[in-house]
Amino acid sequence: MNSARDFGIKIGKLPTGATNNIADIEGLSFGQVTLSEGKVQTGVSVIHPAPDSVFENKCVAACHVINGFGKSVGLMQLKELGQLETPIVLTNTLSVGTASTALVRHMLAGHEAIGETTGTVNPVVMECNDGAYLNDIRGLHVSEADILNALGQHDAQLAQGAKGAGTGMSCYGLKGGIGSSSRQIQIKQHCFTLGAATLCNMGRLPDLQIAGRKVGAEIAALQEADQTSELGSIIIILATDAPLTARQLERICKRATAGLARTGTQFGSGSGDVVLGFSTSDRLPHTAGSDAILQRQMLHEDHLDSLFAATIEAVEEAILNALFAAETTSGKHGRTRVSLSDWWPGLS
Repeated sequence: MNSARDFGIKIGKLPTGATNNIADIEGLSFGQVTLSEGKVQTGVSVIHPAPDSVFENKCVAACHVINGFGKSVGLMQLKELGQLETPIVLTNTLSVGTASTALVRHMLAGHEAIGETTGTVNPVVMECNDGAYLNDIRGLHVSEADILNALGQHDAQLAQGAKGAGTGMSCYGLKGGIGSSSRQIQIKQHCFTLGAATLCNMGRLPDLQIAGRKVGAEIAALQEADQTSELGSIIIILATDAPLTARQLERICKRATAGLARTGTQFGSGSGDVVLGFSTSDRLPHTAGSDAILQRQMLHEDHLDSLFAATIEAVEEAILNALFAAETTSGKHGRTRVSLSDWWPGLS
């Protein structure tokens, strides 16, 4: 699997985590199902926020909608309560309902109290439209079994490129997909990690920039750019082990916009661009217990700038990693999206 750094591209100044992947946040795990055959180019990706039940011990969370052309499930309650209580499922636009049902089944199977002695559950499913170019999205090829398969996996790393939900995605007129990166932040005696995962399906080829270089314009000069408007989407997931409130996480989510903008996108009207962030620190118990008062830690506001910088760098690099890791893919109607890795050696 290629990455931006394999081609000598280094983004920002902060050190990366051990694997430069959102998996550098301790406790996270991942599952992916890839459906890639002929006109079927789609799939599902799952992020497990914790090794134990995130329903019983919820993660503090927040979201920010950059542009709301999207069909996600669960963001309204997540924003209201500042809590994440299920794994995060990523898939294509028309499979959101299927994914939501499967995720609910998964949660019911593991928690007998849901809908009986406690309330229901807030499934979080997010999407991008892979049907605009490569995937037969009308075929509804992602099944509940596929979702449950991905939910049952707990891989230590998030595989990048044309994998899982990223299988049929396009990005800047090239092959898109899943990308990831991480940064470490030293704040006094504390070392924190922030990781980003991106489902990249946005952008116009002429707009692509890499570390300030107008790479998209160079490629567009060598091939006909087939996209005149930005009709894709990007889902950005941020995870950190820093102790933060939901309000602080929302502020951090907003900074992902800067990392996204550095790659050239204009957040077009038809592009659904959404950021979800969560912390694995100081989780919230589902029930109050014997004491109604929770004692919590939070990072002082004066130190948020370090996390803002980490977010911007990690998001920018995650997008580039998706482009370099994604392999050239052919799909419906004989269409092909070429990997940036295939273009790079020939660029001046």
